[in-house]
Amino acid sequence: MNATQNIGISFYQNLGKLFYAIAASDKIVRKSEYATLKKLVKSAWLAVDDLEDEFGVDAAFQIEIVFDWLDYESLIAEDSFIEFKDFYQENTSLFTENVKKLVWNTSNSIAGAFSGKNKSELMMLGKLQLIFEN
Repeated sequence: MNATQNIGISFYQNLGKLFYAIAASDKIVRKSEYATLKKLVKSAWLAVDDLEDEFGVDAAFQIEIVFDWLDYESLIAEDSFIEFKDFYQENTSLFTENVKKLVWNTSNSIAGAFSGKNKSELMMLGKLQLIFEN
């Protein structure tokens, strides 16, 4: 695997961390949030690029894999968000305006998947907006 491929896979893994942080911000990841994520990976994220992992699987599926693992381990949402933030700040060139819009739309969809957005999710979305604006 070359350096570009490693960064690309890390990109998708960190998106999984962000989306998990949004879903888990209220301490519960609901089935509807996970279902929304899976739907958006298939309908939007698979088309972003042609990058594949070492097994020949579209790298965008790393989003689901990481999200699922973090949920299984019940990790702290804020920690996952900080890891995404650090990755973003070190790799801003990967986040074009179109990618940021897709990240934002995916985050909003996950947050709204179960009975609308709650306070914890709104706060996490606000922090994401600040990151993207700075």
